[in-house]
Amino acid sequence: MDKERPLSEITGLLAANLSKLGFGLTESLLLALNKTTPTYQAAILEKVREVMGINKNWTPLVKGWDSPTGESIADHVITLFGNIFRSKGTKLPCGHIIPYNTFPLERYNGCPFCGTPFEFGAIEYYKQGSDQKILELWTLDDAKAFLKDLLGSKTALDATQMDSLKILLTELPMPEVKTGMKETMMAVIDAYIEQGKPEKAEVLFATPTDILRYLWYKHTGFLQILAPATIIKRKSKNNQHISTALDKSAVTQLTERAALKLKYQRKDCAMVATWLNNLPMDTTKMCEAMHPKKGMWVRFIRALRLAEYSKKPGFEKLKDLLDVFYNQKYEVWQGQVDAFRLKQDAAATLGFLKQRPGLFARSLFANMLWFGSEQTIAAFASIADKIPARLLFTLNMYADSYFDPANERMVKPLGGINKRVAANKLLSLYDEEQLQEMKDAVAGLCLSVVRKRFALEPTGSKTIYIDPQLFKIPLAIGDRAETVKDLPAATMGTRFTVQGDSIRLFMQWGKGLPAQHMDMDLSCLVAYPAGKTDRCSFSQLVTTGCKHSGDIRSIPEKIGTAEYIELDIPALQEAGARYVSFTSNAYSNGAITPNLVIGWMNSQYPMKISETTGVAYDPSCVQNQVRVVKTMTKGLLFGVLDVMAREVVWLEMDFAGQVVNNLDAKGVEAMLKKLQAKMTVGQLLEVKAEAQGLLSVETHEADEVYTMDWAQNIAAVTKLLID
Repeated sequence: MDKERPLSEITGLLAANLSKLGFGLTESLLLALNKTTPTYQAAILEKVREVMGINKNWTPLVKGWDSPTGESIADHVITLFGNIFRSKGTKLPCGHIIPYNTFPLERYNGCPFCGTPFEFGAIEYYKQGSDQKILELWTLDDAKAFLKDLLGSKTALDATQMDSLKILLTELPMPEVKTGMKETMMAVIDAYIEQGKPEKAEVLFATPTDILRYLWYKHTGFLQILAPATIIKRKSKNNQHISTALDKSAVTQLTERAALKLKYQRKDCAMVATWLNNLPMDTTKMCEAMHPKKGMWVRFIRALRLAEYSKKPGFEKLKDLLDVFYNQKYEVWQGQVDAFRLKQDAAATLGFLKQRPGLFARSLFANMLWFGSEQTIAAFASIADKIPARLLFTLNMYADSYFDPANERMVKPLGGINKRVAANKLLSLYDEEQLQEMKDAVAGLCLSVVRKRFALEPTGSKTIYIDPQLFKIPLAIGDRAETVKDLPAATMGTRFTVQGDSIRLFMQWGKGLPAQHMDMDLSCLVAYPAGKTDRCSFSQLVTTGCKHSGDIRSIPEKIGTAEYIELDIPALQEAGARYVSFTSNAYSNGAITPNLVIGWMNSQYPMKISETTGVAYDPSCVQNQVRVVKTMTKGLLFGVLDVMAREVVWLEMDFAGQVVNNLDAKGVEAMLKKLQAKMTVGQLLEVKAEAQGLLSVETHEADEVYTMDWAQNIAAVTKLLID
């Protein structure tokens, strides 16, 4: 401690309060905090308390729910008829009568029949966690560097990174750095527009598609261009209900069509007209870029009054653009590719594909099956140096599963949900040896290009240290998580070690909302060998190795409510369980409510449950926590426990349906295989070390040091993807 400024009582109190929440402080951070004002320290503590949900209601439906209440379907049936015929019993504040000798009411914090909570309790247990999450000093320079990393990220930012980017753009000046992805550029453009600087945004647009992406992002909040029909279909399906009387899917179609209608003010019309008119791109090329989304462009052209602006002096290019677009005076590149492919003209098809390396990479596997491996790989090799590194790694990671005729792949269509697809039928035309040659050809080419790029990078280093934990972290390529991770920073597929014999799932929702019926369900699906499954949910509160805290179907005023599931790992192991999938579903109409928080707790020591209120939340035990933001997700898988390995895999996989039974257990295994096939950060660093002749050592004294702290900045890791 600084002798000139001994640790103040206020700073010591802050450290103690943070420790209570499961956070420790580095010495440099403690020294820096000791020089701040009490008001500043109070603000920090309040922000941490907000992130950890200390002021939320964590009271479940059942008190001491680790001991089952013994409720049964018969209790619900008797209560139903008791309310219809007004039989004798206890009348609750919700108006329901609970007949005598049915539910043990002394065990409930609310109505066991309708799931409405009445009684609330505070968090009772703190500091049960066996590990502390260490907070480090973050300076203004660190924040500026992080902003640059986010802007320059060579992979699409997930919801967490995008959330951070938007916050930093409002607080810091825009740095001089080239944005790495189109989605990232939308946030930058939006920041310029909000600052009243559309001319700065204009120079960032390279094609009409960039303009369309921004307009659609501002209208819907989606960074990818989802077709209106896709959005309407998803939201309509989310409003289907098991009960026909509660089905609102038809009404939703009408309301969503109305919500997606376009309407712009004159200043917006003039701004977009100027953007299109000033694009440096050739008019014919612009029309070709607009063609795949022609229907959307027609709607935007009308809503933005572009035909009117094209008649004004100075908008001659816009006039020419609309003339060429509407009269279709342009060739469509993809149409020419498809025509030559159908004619089996390999030379012409591959010649066209070489003009657009990115699209060639995305269709490489299919073209290898269509035209054969040898000439396709030869053509691809001639332009491989122009392929972004993220695509090369994607090809290398997924070649093995794609060329496996017996393998079902997990895919996620744009705007859709994760689903299994059968192997390409053309695989049956090749024998096992030929398919293996294809796998080897892809892997060999991709890795050789990557090694070449690393070898060309100048370095004065001789040794490298790679943290063993980095071999458990997959590269963040191709996965766009739609939830915000308040803690910790991790990529999809990261494995978390279970320290004790139990995992406690939690879900909290409804904070800040008025009291209403809002039924979100926390559930888990247990997978056994031979395709056998079991579940723990509102309809089955207790099963082998799992206990549920009770089904809450209505939220109280402003404070929200919570559900838990306790998993007993030894019991699951003894029963032979393989995986346990953690899910959250919106049983009510619509998607999962925004600001719903889900995650799991873990500790080396037993975690207590309040006998008086049932509150089982301890912020110090939280191992992973995510927050749902804007989404069209009806069901969300947010983690999988590998029972025998005692590890939890964080992944995000959405699925359709109101209940956990709608989750495809085989799809979960396909998703796990997909994640396991991904190259890890540690493996990528090994490729770098080999290409640059670096000696791998087991000490932090190496010339280049790569630790878990470094890997937490996922955007910085993408600097290894050399283009």
